Amino acid sequence: MKLFVGRSGERKILEAELDLVKERGAGRFVWMRGRRRVGKSRLAQEFCDGSRARYCFYQAPRRGRDEALAVFAGAVRESSLVSADAFEGAAFTSWPASLRAAVQGSSAASPAIVVIDELPYLIEEDSGFAADLQMAWDRFLEESAVLLICVGSDVRMMESLVEERAPLHGRPTREMRVAPLSPAAVAEITAAPDASAAFDRYLMVGGFPLLAGLWKGSGSVRGFLRQALSDDQTPFVTTALRVMSSEFEGALQAAKVIEAIGCGETAYSRIQARSGVKGNTLTDALDTLIEAKRLVAKDLPLAVPPGRTAAKYTVIDPYLRFWLRFVGPHLDELSRGRPDLVVDRILRDWPAYRGRAIEPVVRSALERLASNPAVRERIGATARVGAWWRRDHSVEVDLVGIGDEGAGEMVSFIGSIKWRDRQPFTGSELAELIGRRRDVPGGAVAKLVVVSRAGLEEGLEPDVAFDPDDLLAAW
Repeated sequence: MKLFVGRSGERKILEAELDLVKERGAGRFVWMRGRRRVGKSRLAQEFCDGSRARYCFYQAPRRGRDEALAVFAGAVRESSLVSADAFEGAAFTSWPASLRAAVQGSSAASPAIVVIDELPYLIEEDSGFAADLQMAWDRFLEESAVLLICVGSDVRMMESLVEERAPLHGRPTREMRVAPLSPAAVAEITAAPDASAAFDRYLMVGGFPLLAGLWKGSGSVRGFLRQALSDDQTPFVTTALRVMSSEFEGALQAAKVIEAIGCGETAYSRIQARSGVKGNTLTDALDTLIEAKRLVAKDLPLAVPPGRTAAKYTVIDPYLRFWLRFVGPHLDELSRGRPDLVVDRILRDWPAYRGRAIEPVVRSALERLASNPAVRERIGATARVGAWWRRDHSVEVDLVGIGDEGAGEMVSFIGSIKWRDRQPFTGSELAELIGRRRDVPGGAVAKLVVVSRAGLEEGLEPDVAFDPDDLLAAW
């Protein structure tokens, strides 16, 4: 698997930080965050291996201070750091002392790399760790020839630890967000034969490098699913289970709520009915999923003026959304050796599911493309792309583009998405889109944008049309 497809930018950042350590003989501090399973640890490991520098990779345990320090000492002993031998039989009672000993012997000519992976685990068990790390950095790491890389999957905690008034505020010399792989990166890893197939694969494996690596070449959706769901212990099945277990340990209500959203319930009342979670408990669970876990998006109708009610909730990650819809509810069938039932159900419902699941991906692509002057000339000045719907959902518009406030916020375009295999976008569908101009507040003179997987009916001329190749180029 080509790990660094879609990761060249992150690797260059790490290389540049190490170059500065070598140039100045002083410390650099990288603060790396990103959702679970997106490849942060592998990125750090591959960087260390390719750097030819002495390094220690410490996988933080969920243990108290004494045990965590003992595991760190063991990691140093087994590392290539100059100080490795000095840790043989040594015992440390504080993090500052342990970190100071670990970087002894480093120099500009021979810098040290120290990786602390899953740093939030240390904070959970030792509330003083952040202050200890601050002390270690301020007193000696900053002046040592060391590249300190702290990695964490609890995105909210990692952000809070470097906020103003937090112990580590202002200490990292470089903050990094490792995002899930893009559709273009998934296309390259899986060797997708065309853009349409690339998006199909992205809607199933999301941005997870491990899962993308399972799908090679021009294999069909059916072929992939048969392999990926052959039993209940495949990576495609267990990755989501591990994410859910890590994210929702002790948060049962949030787990119930995301399961309801993953099954297709987007409205508050429907989520409440399906999950059985009500009132303030539901509100708190949604806040956890949106703000703390960053697993769910809350969207409001986009228009001028914008809608303030009728929020929709969706699972952000394509893989987790797919898993919650098709795999999680049917683990018992996989366990008893009937993956055929799961695969057949997916293939039956796939066209309808895909038509909805592609919508946020299209909006993201158009928002990215809007920064291109040539595209902006066609669709108008656009800063945000969303959707619009009436409160009772009797009318929905797939795409609405809005200009930024500085340019005089206005609806630049409205649009429709049709993601069918063979049937092109029709004249009647364009006529319906034209009629929607009067429904969307501020959309009376908006341009008409059509996104179609299978092209347009002959002679059809919307203002702008995009196909899968156009969208994939956004990345």
